[in-house]
Amino acid sequence: MINFIRSTLHPLSFHAHDKRRPFFEGWYYKLVSASGAHRFAVIPGIFHGKDPSQDHAFIQIMDGRWKEVYFNKYPLDTFNYVPYQFDFTIGESRFTENGFRLNFDHPEIHARGEIRFGSTVPYPVTLLSPGIMGWYAWIPRMQCYHGVVSMDHSLEGSLVLQGEKISFNNGRGYAEKDWGTSFPSAWIWTQCNHFSQPGISLSASIAIIPWIRRAFPGFIVAFLYQGELYRFTTYTGAEVEDLVVTGRRINWTVCNRTHRLEMSIQSGEVAAIHAPTLEDMNGRVAESLDAAIHLRFSRIDTAKPRLLFEDSGSYAGLEVVGDIPRLLRMWITSGS
Repeated sequence: MINFIRSTLHPLSFHAHDKRRPFFEGWYYKLVSASGAHRFAVIPGIFHGKDPSQDHAFIQIMDGRWKEVYFNKYPLDTFNYVPYQFDFTIGESRFTENGFRLNFDHPEIHARGEIRFGSTVPYPVTLLSPGIMGWYAWIPRMQCYHGVVSMDHSLEGSLVLQGEKISFNNGRGYAEKDWGTSFPSAWIWTQCNHFSQPGISLSASIAIIPWIRRAFPGFIVAFLYQGELYRFTTYTGAEVEDLVVTGRRINWTVCNRTHRLEMSIQSGEVAAIHAPTLEDMNGRVAESLDAAIHLRFSRIDTAKPRLLFEDSGSYAGLEVVGDIPRLLRMWITSGS
């Protein structure tokens, strides 16, 4: 119990206390170069299968420009971590909340380098709301937990891939993580911090959440605007006013008592990243790193709604996965 409490209050660290099988934990670094020409996701993690012979650490790299994914398994004993800190190594690579050092050999590519983060914007962690999960983080044995490492930060450093040096100096980054037994049966996730004004970032997801022999459509939306974090979530009593998925476009509106956020997202081309199943990391998730997004953010607790921000963002991450018709039906019937 003590380990569970300490891990819950340190959501970014490795959750070594969780002995369930299967179990996965993965950290997600999104990197976009200053010009936007290079877009990568670097995803290290660990997987414990139902069969212990399937246990392994892993690193995968998604090249958002060429839509390629490279996945490496590593023996479990190559994964070493600092308790209750975001600081771990897999082989010769090291990952922290302030950046990472990568040494990745794959039959198709060799990738090496170091990326450092500047001016990170961590998601607040408090006793009653330890991260973006809110009080749900205190519920043991949920299917999947989610954490945001940094809503927005600058990048410095470079990666060398197949002999080509790619500079990320003055680029922008975002980082998050997931852990649990498996991913939800359906979800929509998007993230963007490339708008015309610096320091603006969106992280939003809605998913089917199993809950005591039932399920509900849970959502967490965080919008960083002018240094303030605005939250629209199931656990804060916010509502989904509209959610429409038509082909490659998603229109999604959320609101609370004071603000409304309207999101219109157009998918880009996708690549298939590896994802946990009950047996292995052999699932696939279609993800885009070049989706386009348009936002409208309004104040609605006044006599007349007032538009505070409207802009289009680029290089957005987007996943639309699983039984989306069921997710939409659940949202409609829930009335949220």
